[in-house]
Amino acid sequence: QVRLVESGGGLVKIGGSLRLSCTASPHTFSKIAVGWFRQAPGKERAFIAAISWSGRRNSYGVSVKGRFAISGDAANNTVYLRMDDLNIDDPAVYYCAAKETDNSDDVYSRSRAYNYWGQGTQVAVST
Repeated sequence: QVRLVESGGGLVKIGGSLRLSCTASPHTFSKIAVGWFRQAPGKERAFIAAISWSGRRNSYGVSVKGRFAISGDAANNTVYLRMDDLNIDDPAVYYCAAKETDNSDDVYSRSRAYNYWGQGTQVAVST
């Protein structure tokens, strides 16, 4: 069983930055691929970014590529999502998700691939 806790959400001005954290307990991120998704009111959950458990591969959604960066810190069992140049399309509840896998370099962009989900953290952007 993997428990995920997100943090780092908040209110930021357009063009600003935030860094979200996803911490796993009691499990480590060994053999676990991680993804970030977001869901805005009235919209479907959307893929944002994913990282393989080796850390060697990552993938991004089209709307955030070049602005967001996913990274892992194995020592602290934490995966980060750095978000720069936030705009009016970015406000949502952001969720991290984990998938147990033996494939060290696989990344997963479909939400149904993931076994575990965090409770979400809210991101808001002001003009």
